[in-house]
Amino acid sequence: MATASDYDARRGSDMDAQDKSAIRELAPALQGPATAVVDEDPNDVHFFELPGADLSGEELSVTVIPQRSDEFTCSSCFLVQHRSRLRRSNAGLSICADCA
Repeated sequence: MATASDYDARRGSDMDAQDKSAIRELAPALQGPATAVVDEDPNDVHFFELPGADLSGEELSVTVIPQRSDEFTCSSCFLVQHRSRLRRSNAGLSICADCA
């Protein structure tokens, strides 16, 4: 005859069965101040540089086009959108269809 199993009962894990004396031995060593270890790799590159390209003498020039009468600026994503994409939020702000 098969015995009944209680599947809702807590199961004992391997950690429960191990001797906890090893953890008690380590406890005094763990009570000291925590120190952070910084892993610095001298070969780690923090910026991207094009090989053989010296762009230090270059200037960027951008043409700013004023907002047209049929455009608005979304108050959520701050992109200039066409009036056909205009939606109103509950606060009465102009937002685009993507942010609505």
